[in-house]
Amino acid sequence: MYRAPVSEIAFTLKHAAGLADALEQQAFGELSADLVDAILEEAGKFASEEIAPLNTIADKHGTPLKDAAVTMPPGWNDVYHRWCEAGWNSLTGPEEYGGQALPTMLSMATQEMWNSASMAYAIGPTLTIGAIEALNVHASDALKDTYLAKLVSGEWTGTMNLTEPQAGSDLGAMKSRAEPIGDGRYRIFGQKIFITYGEHDMTDNIVHLVLARLPDAPAGTKGISLFVVPKFLVNDDGSLGARNDVFCSGVEHKLGIHGSPTCTMIYGDGFSGNEPGAIGWLIGEENRGLACMFTMMNNARLAVGIQGVGVAERALQHATAYATERRQGRAPGWQGDGMSPIIEHPDIRQMLMTMRGLTAASRSICYACAHAIDMAHKEDGDARIHWQERANLLTPVAKAFSTDCGSDVASLGVQIHGGMGYIEETGAAQLMRDARIAQIYEGTNGIQAIDLVIRKLPQSGGRHVQDYIAELKTIADDARQSNRIDFGHMGERLIAALGDLQATTEFLHSLVSEGRTEQALAGATAYLRLFGLAAGGCYLARAALASKDDSPAAALRVLTARAFAERLCPDTAGLRITITDGADAILNADAELVAT
Repeated sequence: MYRAPVSEIAFTLKHAAGLADALEQQAFGELSADLVDAILEEAGKFASEEIAPLNTIADKHGTPLKDAAVTMPPGWNDVYHRWCEAGWNSLTGPEEYGGQALPTMLSMATQEMWNSASMAYAIGPTLTIGAIEALNVHASDALKDTYLAKLVSGEWTGTMNLTEPQAGSDLGAMKSRAEPIGDGRYRIFGQKIFITYGEHDMTDNIVHLVLARLPDAPAGTKGISLFVVPKFLVNDDGSLGARNDVFCSGVEHKLGIHGSPTCTMIYGDGFSGNEPGAIGWLIGEENRGLACMFTMMNNARLAVGIQGVGVAERALQHATAYATERRQGRAPGWQGDGMSPIIEHPDIRQMLMTMRGLTAASRSICYACAHAIDMAHKEDGDARIHWQERANLLTPVAKAFSTDCGSDVASLGVQIHGGMGYIEETGAAQLMRDARIAQIYEGTNGIQAIDLVIRKLPQSGGRHVQDYIAELKTIADDARQSNRIDFGHMGERLIAALGDLQATTEFLHSLVSEGRTEQALAGATAYLRLFGLAAGGCYLARAALASKDDSPAAALRVLTARAFAERLCPDTAGLRITITDGADAILNADAELVAT
């Protein structure tokens, strides 16, 4: 059973990711450390006691579709409404529409808990939060007044409609169209696939944010506009009116997250019995829809990174409990009777420490990214630019590194369970199945690596990433100079990893500057992994440096940071060789890859 690691989440927020300094500077008004602790404690209780028990039930039940209506798993509707009543959906929403306007850091911390409890549950509210952000930034006042209060409260939910059968990562191939009919309204026609929570029975209305092309729009991504298309039209008094011409025609049968309905949506098929065409309203400017949607997508990418952290934490707890109870063989040094618990075996311990390190490092990176987003909202001038560039830099790492780690940790969890891990009843397999999607949606991890190398490293002429590496070196130097015996070789290993990060950053920046994009991209995925290991190791070291008491939690924090630095960070040396010397082996393989 999952128990939210509230104290560790709070410690990471405050001492690894920067929340303590922000609170001291009163960056978030009257928000205090005590209030943060209270919010996290209540979230932990709800996640552990209310959502987590439904996870296996939802995995087995799925989301059956009949007559264009989806039935959610048993208990789902009730827990969702109690979750909304407790104010969790409104945590970061704008105050003028009933939100609490709390920091993104708190949102990410609670979202970690929701995802640990049930990744299939948490992804639904994540899309609603994204829809709120997009509408709040780009929509007209009339649209905000119509939709935001209901979305912030959770009375309605929101979706993101991008993907089409022929247009996945390449949205320029999108065919959905929007025809103006006057009075600021449009009729939307087209098909969208992989729409998370596109149809369900938890709320009275679903607010779809849909990308479509206007007549005579430019080709490619420059000709895409964004529209709000509700399942039910909204009357002037806020009540629900006629059914809109948007329907779910299918629900995908997926590897994991079975409790999340992944829908095929049909716009403008005439199924409603009215004139064909789903009624929608333009958000923002014509042909600027992708820019509007990226407001939703950027934070959604961080939220998907948190999914990786959440499922990793659940897998770690699951595997640790099993390793403590399961007895097999006699470990070296075992003095007890009979077989020893498998946690006594060195190989099991190294797997558990790897799981713990990857989980903690991913958590720290995601929280640090959330901190940058918060500070970008609070600061002005050069400070705002600094924090926005920091958020830009860390977002692809938070999304890709954390979801890779989530999948790796869940897989190790199956391995620790042995043969029983391959049996569904133990629950380890579900975590591995659920984790796998996070590496794919909201921009595949390969796309995140491209984004990091091509768009994020060149920020401010490459100065920002250099400043970031310098900050990490300060942490590594502090670890090396601490003279704490329990730190082992932590500082030295981190300094070596940062040397690899420095060298590969300069190498890739040079390739991009010279227009040698293909060579740079051949090493992009390896570079993102190297970046995550070096940065994650430094954040763990920062947490270890702040762990000055004699508690078991502090001791485990130091052990985790040391094991990560000494056992995982040395991988950066091999990744450096892959990045600097491995391009030709990839780029010259054209004929061989297609040979029969």
